[in-house]
Amino acid sequence: MQGDPGRRAVVTPLRRPSVRQSVVVRAPQRRTFDTFVATIGAWWPVQPFSAGKDQVREVTVERRAGGRVYETWADGTEVTWGELLAWEPPDRFVMTWTMTPAPTEVELTFTALAHRLTRVAVEHRGWEALTEEQLGEDCALPGGYTGGSYAAGWALILGRLGTVFDLAAEEGEPG
Repeated sequence: MQGDPGRRAVVTPLRRPSVRQSVVVRAPQRRTFDTFVATIGAWWPVQPFSAGKDQVREVTVERRAGGRVYETWADGTEVTWGELLAWEPPDRFVMTWTMTPAPTEVELTFTALAHRLTRVAVEHRGWEALTEEQLGEDCALPGGYTGGSYAAGWALILGRLGTVFDLAAEEGEPG
């Protein structure tokens, strides 16, 4: 079967898959969500996952749809990470992510698995907004999206969150 020689083939661009990572922590869902949001500045690895790196003194989540997530530097400079598009404690929040060359979107979900066990999952999506060149650029880690550095970065970040709860459990803090 031959096609019409005057007709051009239409190529559908491949969808760029979301970056997905998760961690299971030893804490109830509400405590996990609240700890993530309220203490993000204490456990988030600002070196290298922030604009200000060692200058960052605080990370703030404005707890409402339309609120900002931003870092504050020692000199008072504020750098916005994104805006909250959905705010549904203790289940999830969705935000724009402006730390990429073009805005993308991050969804964090908190799912109770048992009384004192919660799965925290991230889906970082919207990679279609970036050019091929931008996808290959380094983020905080070498390789950019195409090199897997966003997947590795989110795994490291969620691992740090898990460590917060592991240390609390070792110290005998209640879940």
